Amino acid sequence: MPEGTIEKFQKEREELNQLGIEYAGLGTKRFYSLDSQAYREGALSSKFKEMLGLVASFVLRCDDCIKYHIIRCHEEGVNDAELEEALFIGLLVGGSITIPHQRRAIQAWHELKRRNGFEIG
Repeated sequence: MPEGTIEKFQKEREELNQLGIEYAGLGTKRFYSLDSQAYREGALSSKFKEMLGLVASFVLRCDDCIKYHIIRCHEEGVNDAELEEALFIGLLVGGSITIPHQRRAIQAWHELKRRNGFEIG
């Protein structure tokens, strides 16, 4: 099976993260640590936090961030209805300019579901 967009994204992200860490100063390393700590279980579940991250990334129109949070939402067990509602909130807040990002988010979600043998729809 040929490498999909999710695998390419994850491979490139890992390579760039490693390179970035080689050049990172203490402040950058602390920021990365804080970022990863923020998504751990707490008063809010990791699943809910990933959906918040997705909506924020969606409104900011960061395709890399959207794809990352789509992957994490999938890993955290978000279902189709939850994803659709989260993206709808992002659409309301971000407006029609977010529609191309919504398309790419759904494309990534579809690829993840297909790759893992989930029923589509």
